[in-house]
Amino acid sequence: MIASKTYFLLLILALLCFISSYADIVSHDSRALTINGKRRIILSGSIHYPRSTAEMWPDLIKKSKEGGLDAIETYVFWNAHEPLRRQYDFSGNLDLVRFIKTVQNEGLYAVLRIGPYVCAEWNYGGFPVWLHNLPGVELRTSNTVYMNEMQNFTTLIVDMLKKENLFASQGGPIILAQIENEYGNVISSYGDAGKAYVNWCASMANSLDIGVPWIMCQEDDAPSSVINTCNGFYCDQFTPNNPNSPKMWTENWTGWFKNWGSKHPYRTAEDLAFSVARFFQNMGTFQNYYMYHGGTNFGRTAGGPYITTSYDYNAPLNEYGDLNQPKYGHLKKLHDVLHSMEKVLTYGDYNNTDLGSYNYITEFKYNGVSSCFLGNANSSSDATINYNGVDYNVPAWSVSILPDCKTEAYNTAKVNTQTSVMVKKPNEAEDEPTGLNWKWRPEIIDEPVILGKGQLSSGQLVDQKAINDVSDYLWYMTSVNLDKNDPIFGGSMTLRVNGTGHIMHTYVNGEYLASQWATYGVFHYVFEKDVKLKPGKNQISILSATVGLINYGGEFDSVRTGLPGPIEIIGKKGDETIIKDLSSHRWSYKIGLKGLDEKVFISDPKSDSQWQSTDLPTNRMLTWYKTTFKPPIGDDSVVVDLRGLGKGLAWVNGNSLGRYWPSYMTEDTCSNDPCDYRGGYWSWKCATNCGEPSQRWYHVPRSFMNEGDNELVLFEEFGGDPSLVNFQTVRVGTICGNAYEGNEMELTCQGREISEIKFASFGEVGGVCGSFEKGSCEASNDVLSIVQKECVGKESCSVPATEDTLGSASCDAGVSKRLVVEAVCN
Repeated sequence: MIASKTYFLLLILALLCFISSYADIVSHDSRALTINGKRRIILSGSIHYPRSTAEMWPDLIKKSKEGGLDAIETYVFWNAHEPLRRQYDFSGNLDLVRFIKTVQNEGLYAVLRIGPYVCAEWNYGGFPVWLHNLPGVELRTSNTVYMNEMQNFTTLIVDMLKKENLFASQGGPIILAQIENEYGNVISSYGDAGKAYVNWCASMANSLDIGVPWIMCQEDDAPSSVINTCNGFYCDQFTPNNPNSPKMWTENWTGWFKNWGSKHPYRTAEDLAFSVARFFQNMGTFQNYYMYHGGTNFGRTAGGPYITTSYDYNAPLNEYGDLNQPKYGHLKKLHDVLHSMEKVLTYGDYNNTDLGSYNYITEFKYNGVSSCFLGNANSSSDATINYNGVDYNVPAWSVSILPDCKTEAYNTAKVNTQTSVMVKKPNEAEDEPTGLNWKWRPEIIDEPVILGKGQLSSGQLVDQKAINDVSDYLWYMTSVNLDKNDPIFGGSMTLRVNGTGHIMHTYVNGEYLASQWATYGVFHYVFEKDVKLKPGKNQISILSATVGLINYGGEFDSVRTGLPGPIEIIGKKGDETIIKDLSSHRWSYKIGLKGLDEKVFISDPKSDSQWQSTDLPTNRMLTWYKTTFKPPIGDDSVVVDLRGLGKGLAWVNGNSLGRYWPSYMTEDTCSNDPCDYRGGYWSWKCATNCGEPSQRWYHVPRSFMNEGDNELVLFEEFGGDPSLVNFQTVRVGTICGNAYEGNEMELTCQGREISEIKFASFGEVGGVCGSFEKGSCEASNDVLSIVQKECVGKESCSVPATEDTLGSASCDAGVSKRLVVEAVCN
């Protein structure tokens, strides 16, 4: 009996020890997250699982780890997983559990941003539109209907992941979870109810007992039970609202998103690295790149409105999952240096000295070990910083890192990694575009345009969100009976429609009248065109097309979509104006398009006779096209070039590539000045692609294609010419190596051979990749021959950037000598 009591006491002690260990797997204090008893700095990157295919996940996550990341961060997309109320989808690239396990298999942590409002330039901010249509609901505020639905979905996700033991408290990879998202940016729109909602969010989340901390980004008044974090281009000056919380950065924007009509954003590797180094220099502990891989807005997932199908984001891994060099490599070197200093950064004493002129010396000291940052935040002037009697040259807008406070191991402005210029190559599997034989069929519009026949009717104009976003397209139809003696006759008449920033195509009495749409950021416009009406019945049919629902802003769900009205006939006789308001007429509504309803984008031999192979029309509105193609040879990423088309939707073997709109040209306002990494970044700084299609190439994942024949189907809304459409592969074409003196110049063609060295010089070098120029000083040896001997015919090579290898270069003291090489990949 005594032995049994002893055994029981030992069991209790063991259980208590286990519970203590279980609770301490992830904790935090003011300095850092503590994981398994060790303070950590965490370098993380956002990868959204629905913006890539499940087949891409292992490679993306492997490359993330090789790039020096500790964790993968992802949003959870409510509207993707619960498209209809209480009907869930976690299949294919929506398999959240599989994604988290893929992260775990690579030995990385995971950060789960449940939201469930996510913004993310995602359709309706990730909210399912049926939520908007629930009686009595108000979104993102203290509203019982909304909060019940939000809690149901959040609990569903948590329980699903708990069941698979995926939280760190269960031995899984998830170390953090987020509730709500950037609410602090809009909380003023909701008043006291907004503050009550934030408190409820924190309480509800903590009640789920996941055993890891909850975070709220951009929430300055976050309750103390959660950690508030920063989002932005720079977060080094951010301070948590709770002195016991670590300094965390959930979104470091690696570039910016693209919208239809916008230039291509570009954030330099130097500036991005500068922002990261500054953050850790100022006692940061967790930093996440948004995005590390942006991916593609397949289907109708792009939000906005007017967000492009590409969500490349100028991220370290490009849209197709290839390395975006030099950004990927330059950050990898930074990550390696920061990891080497982890202990002193998280446990050490901190001392920062302001030298004036935006120059700083920051020291961390722990157990006799010191690490230093020398910062120069001046946007134009280089600095010489003297530390312990040694002068260090710190370029403008840069940080030098000295892990031992003696030797510079890294400077954010000195890029010692290659630049890769990606090129597109024709599909060598067949002769295109002449190899593409097209068939076509019209979209049948007789019912809505001639008959005005729909599925629903109402005595008012409805918001297009009323159809729960099951389609981009909604027909608005009404008839107007006019007596020949009606006062509106006898003069000129126009049809005036108030729209909401998307697209409308107007038909009167069976004839096409005109189309109109607004630009990005404009949510209201007025359409007005001359119209000829007749005595008796006149049929007015308007096809409204959305281009992604608004995803951001205070009370964004209240922004009207479609045709809110008024819709009016305006008659003018001399100086007299007569207005006939049709808004309260009986309106019929037809959801979607006939071809979409019949799923003509999915191959079906039974319906093949409905496709025509002769008299291929071009520049014809509302037309379907299809063709077959061979998959491009090799394993390079594949894109389809849709130049010549207007706007529409594309599918490969029934898989949606998303919306296309190559006819939407970008504004022609790019600067001719060279891109300067120095100074604060903003979304249009260093932007490119002016006067070109907003997006011309569309990602076709290899997993969408078969080994034999494949089918491409296009729905052309505006009218275009499919004869120019062709498939291409994306690969590394030109590579430019760069190494400052004392470093290794490394080149790789990533699976191909280096076929030619076009330029090589050691000393002072000007210009950029593709247009280098030798400067005032150069090495005495034939650098070109040295590099050719070492590199040509090889997949990868390296050359030391030293005078011992390349010969002396008698440069002035102020010149930072570097080895620069431009090579061509076979």
